Amino acid sequence: MSARPGKRAEQRAVWWYRLRGYRILATNTWVAGYELDIIVRRGRRLIFCEVKEKLGERFGDPLEMVDDEKQRRLRLATDGWLARHPETSGLKVSFDVIAVRSGQLERVGEAF
Repeated sequence: MSARPGKRAEQRAVWWYRLRGYRILATNTWVAGYELDIIVRRGRRLIFCEVKEKLGERFGDPLEMVDDEKQRRLRLATDGWLARHPETSGLKVSFDVIAVRSGQLERVGEAF
């Protein structure tokens, strides 16, 4: 059985980070009722990455899915995750979005 499309996109995103020297700290982690897709670290930088894939143009662009409300939820979940992981105190935190369109992966660093 093959993975659902969103899961495949997340797996590709994990490999994208791994190949560039990031350490994968967590995937598909639920905090405060919200899911954090990927959490990675490289050096003093901690990145919370949201992965979105659209299979056709009919439903809009994947980046449009990370609207103000989604960002608010991600920040709440991130605050909860950071509170549970005091060892990450002092790291630079940022948010990436990885969009997959027609099989092509695009990373938007420090997206919000």
